[in-house]
Amino acid sequence: MNKQHAPIVMRPDQIKSYDRGGGARTTPLVSPGVGATSFINGITEFAPGTAIPFHSHNCEESVMLLQGHAFLDIEGQEHELKPFDTTWIPPNIPHRFRNMSSEEPMKILWIYASPAATRTLVETGETRPVSAEHNR
Repeated sequence: MNKQHAPIVMRPDQIKSYDRGGGARTTPLVSPGVGATSFINGITEFAPGTAIPFHSHNCEESVMLLQGHAFLDIEGQEHELKPFDTTWIPPNIPHRFRNMSSEEPMKILWIYASPAATRTLVETGETRPVSAEHNR
């Protein structure tokens, strides 16, 4: 029998964030640690000019741009995003997000359709659990 978890309100300004390197910083939110069994989510902040490397995931992903202006690079196309634009990305599709601004930060809300979501870097083929970036 699964342990029952209580509902929770998460306050990102009170949760430890983790440096992902290259100008990206992640704040984990919903995770198995709070009882999630079917998805995880969090917020990643991008410093001005930051671009994360091309990567793919083993599950569906949705990203909403919360702040700033971004590019989504996917399948040879560049899509400009403004706040509240939302993406849906099927599993195993290489993509990346870039901060368009050289002066302002950018912030996204990401949601993975599996608590066991992984990230595979296109350049190296390295695969790691998304949760490894924030030790939750």
